[in-house]
Amino acid sequence: MAERARSKILRFYLPLVLYLFFLLFPFYWMVNTVFKPDKELYNLQINPLYVLHPTLENIVHLFTETIFLRWMANTFFVAILATIISLVTSLLAAYAIQRLRFKTSGATGVAIFLGYLIPQTILFIPLAHIIFKLRLWDSLWSLVLTYPTFLIPFCTWLLMGYFKSIPREMEECAMIDGASRIKVFRKIILPLCLPGVLSAGIFCFTLSWNEYIYALAFISNTTSKTVPIGLVTELVRGDVYHWGPLMAGALCASVPVALVYAFFVEHYVAGMTGALKE
Repeated sequence: MAERARSKILRFYLPLVLYLFFLLFPFYWMVNTVFKPDKELYNLQINPLYVLHPTLENIVHLFTETIFLRWMANTFFVAILATIISLVTSLLAAYAIQRLRFKTSGATGVAIFLGYLIPQTILFIPLAHIIFKLRLWDSLWSLVLTYPTFLIPFCTWLLMGYFKSIPREMEECAMIDGASRIKVFRKIILPLCLPGVLSAGIFCFTLSWNEYIYALAFISNTTSKTVPIGLVTELVRGDVYHWGPLMAGALCASVPVALVYAFFVEHYVAGMTGALKE
C-alpha cells in the first residue's frame, strides 16, 4: 500500500506540481513586479521573489499617465465584433461542408484549415494594401475586417468536427415532419452544438484580444490602439522599459480572458473533444 502511494506521488503528483509551478510562475512574477518599487526592481542584492515595500505607484502610473482604459475599450470592441463575425461565418460554412456534402466538400474543409496555417507575417502586406484602398487605415474597423481571416478557418474546422458528432437522423426526422433546413439548423443543431460554439467563441475572443501584428501594422494613432500595442509602444521608449506599469497593464489585460475561461472552461473542453472526432 505504501509502495502504491509512493508510486502515485512520483508519477502523478510530483509532475503535476512541477507543471503547475512552470505554468503559474510567470503570473507570480508579473504580480510581484506590479507591486514592487523601482528601487527594489533594479537592486540585484535583493531577493527578486519578494516585495519588501509594496507600492501602488505602477498601477497609478498606468491609469494616469496612459489612456489604458481607452485601449481596453478598443480591444473589447474589436474582439467582440471579430468574434461575432467569425462565429456566424464559421457556423454556416461548417454546417454546409459537413451536412450538404457537395462534391468538393472534403477538399474545401481541408483547404479552409490549411488557410489557418498561413503565417500572419505573410498576409499582413497584401491586407495592408486592401485596408488602404478601403480607407480604413488607422481605424479599428481595419482590425475587425482582418481578424476573421485567421479566426474563421480554425473555427470552421473545429465546428465541422462537432457537427459530425451530431446524428444526421435527427435532422432527417425533423425535415420529414415538415421543418425547413433553416429551422432545423436553428432549433436542433444550434442547441446541440452550443459547447462547440462556445469553444470557438473563446478561441476567437482570445486570439483577437492578444493579436499583435495586424494591430501594429494598421494602427498608429494612440487613441485607436489596442492593449498589446498600446502597452508596448507607450511604455517602452527607446531602451527604457517601464517594467512596473507594463506588468500592471499585462495583469489588468489578462483578467477578461481569465474570466472567460473560468466561466466557460467545461464547454471549451467539450467543444474541443467534439472537434477531435473530425
